[in-house]
Amino acid sequence: MAKMKAAMAAVLVMEKEGITQAFGVPGAAINPLYAQLRERQTIGHVLARHVEGASHMAEGYTRARAGNIGVCIGTSGPAGTDMITGLYSAQADSIPILCITGQAPRARLHKEDFQAVDIASIAKPVTKWATTVLEPAQVPRVFQQAFHLMRSGRPGPVLIDLPFDVMQTEIEFDIDTYEPMAVYKPTASRKQIEKALEMLNAAERPLIVSGGGVINADASALLQQFAEIVGIPVIPTLMGWGTIPDNHPLMAGMCGLQTSHRYGNANLLASDFVLGIGNRWANRHTGSPEVYCKGRKFIHVDIEPTQIGRVFAPDYGIVSDAKAALQQFVALAQEWKLAGKLRDWSGWVAECQARKASTEFLRKTNFNTVPMKPQRVYQCMNNAFDADTTYVSTIGLSQIAGAQFLHVYKPRHWINCGQAGPLGWTIPAALGVCVADPTRKVVALSGDYDFQFMIEELAVGAQFHIPYIHMVVNNSYLGLIRQSQRGFSMDYCVQLGFDNINSNEGDVTANGYGVDHIKVVEGLGCKAIRVHKQEEIAPAISQARAWMDEFRVPVVIEVILERVTNIAMGTEIDNVVEFEELAQGAADVPTALAMLD
Repeated sequence: MAKMKAAMAAVLVMEKEGITQAFGVPGAAINPLYAQLRERQTIGHVLARHVEGASHMAEGYTRARAGNIGVCIGTSGPAGTDMITGLYSAQADSIPILCITGQAPRARLHKEDFQAVDIASIAKPVTKWATTVLEPAQVPRVFQQAFHLMRSGRPGPVLIDLPFDVMQTEIEFDIDTYEPMAVYKPTASRKQIEKALEMLNAAERPLIVSGGGVINADASALLQQFAEIVGIPVIPTLMGWGTIPDNHPLMAGMCGLQTSHRYGNANLLASDFVLGIGNRWANRHTGSPEVYCKGRKFIHVDIEPTQIGRVFAPDYGIVSDAKAALQQFVALAQEWKLAGKLRDWSGWVAECQARKASTEFLRKTNFNTVPMKPQRVYQCMNNAFDADTTYVSTIGLSQIAGAQFLHVYKPRHWINCGQAGPLGWTIPAALGVCVADPTRKVVALSGDYDFQFMIEELAVGAQFHIPYIHMVVNNSYLGLIRQSQRGFSMDYCVQLGFDNINSNEGDVTANGYGVDHIKVVEGLGCKAIRVHKQEEIAPAISQARAWMDEFRVPVVIEVILERVTNIAMGTEIDNVVEFEELAQGAADVPTALAMLD
């Protein structure tokens, strides 16, 4: 046993739990914890410019690698409330992050002290657990419980609020005998897997829907192995994109109202059976259950019992961690295949792949207009960025079009805030991904409004030398909201453009596009390039790579788009409106076909 401040015990527990990195902003009420971090020098720290940014950095850090838990730290009052958006985002997508806040001394909690707020009560709806520690001796065990909860069952975030005097109080604690608590993961039984495979084997046109839970469980290889053994197509959700490579013969496309492929929706609608693994049946994937479920049976495998039946009642439900379930699916499927019990679905696979290869189901990208259409930008990105590229994006037409046109080949190479979709998420999340894996080729994708929301975090990339490429598609509009306003016959309060009085004559910002992102980015210590034509994109990316190597900072490539482009989307998966002509005869068709080789 050793005597130490409670804040030191917290740091030692984090070390034992594998924490080596934190993101945050110091403040008076959290300084006791920072004092112990400084003394130990074992946990790296990135100084954010906004505390919400720190929470999104922690998210990106967690999402980048299996087993990671991002830590974000802030002081009392507004620091905690600023991190609520990050906690909500993490909770919505089942991402474990640990948020630590400072707090006023215990004796002042009821006295409306400066920056004293009941952050634990505020955070409870968007966390697995939120608590204010009132007894110093409880600090190490609260942190132990936090890690246990974040890793057990459906992963998610935890907030620990530490009063100033609690952190400063000395306690007895023996870190040498400390061990992390065993993680709880529900596991499917053999009988459940047998029943599921029997139901699957009775189907004529089955599909697997692979969700973000497969990625969270680090089970993408098992998912692909199972699909290959049984020989049936896979439709990844947006959060499960990368669980099977886009060029895999069994990848049948994404389904949904927005972030989908035409062939993905068509394949789902042609199916008669769906095995969902680690997915939520999110409404942007399904549309209405009446259309999505008609004519097909469903099995739902999920780690969280209350997810099964939440959106619609499946024909069979299994509560299980995705990896635990897939290990058994693989083993049993291999047994059945050797015994000749599995059906042959090769004809159905060929039907799905025929849709994927048909120009009827490919959207056109080969536009040559100036200002550019976004579709052409993504075609250029596909040509410039290889299969090792990690894309980071959050919300808006840029993200929707990115999901329709870009290609992802590996798990954790599409890092997206799925359910919450907060504007401003992209820059800090990309920084968190880069910190988690400095060797990763990271390309962030933003519209101009998402980019402006937390643009100050670029200074973090400059200060800490965190290089990545940020593609900003600028139409000077709230593009998704403008498109949705069509239903109200209006275009109201969504224009971002204005004539910038500081612009030079003829410059894009003097031509109604408003903010000069180049000057802002350079003022924050980073590098930036503006392009207007598709021919300029490849040279800009080459220049960006050279600057990243030379200066080790983020490089922004701003692409000036036409002001109004409507992106394909609809109210049902059988009623997606295609605003642009399809890809018949377009230059991207050979590329798409080559993906199938």
